[in-house]
Amino acid sequence: MDHMIETRESALATALRERGQRATPQRLAIARVLTDLDRHVTAEHVHAEVSARMPGVSLPTVLKEVKPAYTSEAIANRIQGTVLMSVVVLPDGTVGEVTVIRSLDTVFGLDAQAVLATKQWMFAPGMKDGVAVAVRVTIEMTFTLR
Repeated sequence: MDHMIETRESALATALRERGQRATPQRLAIARVLTDLDRHVTAEHVHAEVSARMPGVSLPTVLKEVKPAYTSEAIANRIQGTVLMSVVVLPDGTVGEVTVIRSLDTVFGLDAQAVLATKQWMFAPGMKDGVAVAVRVTIEMTFTLR
């Protein structure tokens, strides 16, 4: 491994630990993929690259998706847009912790509706070396009036 990449990985590991997170091999592999590529990439591309480098790792797959309900107050106020959430998919495929990371509406209840809907989703769990594991994913819920 070249010295510059080793230094970047060391800096990343330090930054993760300072935030109370672990510098896992998966996180470092993601950093390597992002460092190796000289163009904009999608999350799917990063996953494909990491999977090729670490074949024992897979993402959860949605089996059941529940759409959020619009509140009457949000409809009356013509609120539209997206709620971005960080979601932990548990080893049994259910949804654990849900955190809103980009809010649409805290006044008329759309953020809460997005969280309630997401908690009802079901997944085929993410895997690591053949074992189901908890995986954090990002889910975007869109509210559109017609």
